[in-house]
Amino acid sequence: MSDRRFLRAAEGVAHDSLRGTLTNHRFTAGDWRRVAAPLADLWVRPGGARDRQLIAGTRVCVLLERDGWAFGFDADDGYCGWLDPTRLAEDAPVTHFVCTPGTHLYPAADFKQPEVATLPLNARVQVIGHDGTFAVTPQGWVPAGHLRALDDPLSDPVAVARGLMGTPYLWGGNSRDGIDCSGLVQAARRACGLPCPPDGDVQCAMAGLDVEPGRERAGDLIFWKGHVGMVAEPGRLIHANATHMAVAEEDLAGAIARIAAKGDTVIRRLRA
Repeated sequence: MSDRRFLRAAEGVAHDSLRGTLTNHRFTAGDWRRVAAPLADLWVRPGGARDRQLIAGTRVCVLLERDGWAFGFDADDGYCGWLDPTRLAEDAPVTHFVCTPGTHLYPAADFKQPEVATLPLNARVQVIGHDGTFAVTPQGWVPAGHLRALDDPLSDPVAVARGLMGTPYLWGGNSRDGIDCSGLVQAARRACGLPCPPDGDVQCAMAGLDVEPGRERAGDLIFWKGHVGMVAEPGRLIHANATHMAVAEEDLAGAIARIAAKGDTVIRRLRA
């Protein structure tokens, strides 16, 4: 209840799940919608800092709207915040997710047509048919090879992370347009159907096996205060970081030494 990122209440309005916990609030079941834009920024408060980004197709429960802003939480992580309601649409079923670093939505089954939108990794869509090599969705046509069924995840989070190499660093970012350290870890694991909360401190608290130094293997997570990376292979680390201002792969020992020189030591090695 003390972590505002997961507190489903704002400005005297609270979700029904908090009945009996909060007082002096108006309770509501909320209004479920879907993110319709490629990305929707989730803000600490209107006009404040960005916490995270929600990917197209993410289900969002809106609890209140005022002055061109909506407050709610996403169905995946229960992450709360403010967002632009024009980036949301009515709730609708989804069947597939984007399994490549990104793809395009077209107005017809023709890749020479100007794209309608760019869809990031893990964006969710409803496939209602096929047209040649394209999957048909209510919003347009998507190359079918860029989609997988929701119950058919990828298998290698390191390969997914490597597919985002060179992506510029962006605080709170969740896509190839820009991504941060915890966003990279979540995107890679989510594409493989692996549980992963949204922020590094919550990721660090995940259940799993604590790994001894030198025994890391591909897919293990390395945590510092305020930072996380993924072991790409023994002795190698892939992470979105402010030194490279991008997703980069480098020598693990070198990264640990460089970060230690700034005063931060590894606080956990996790196999989740």
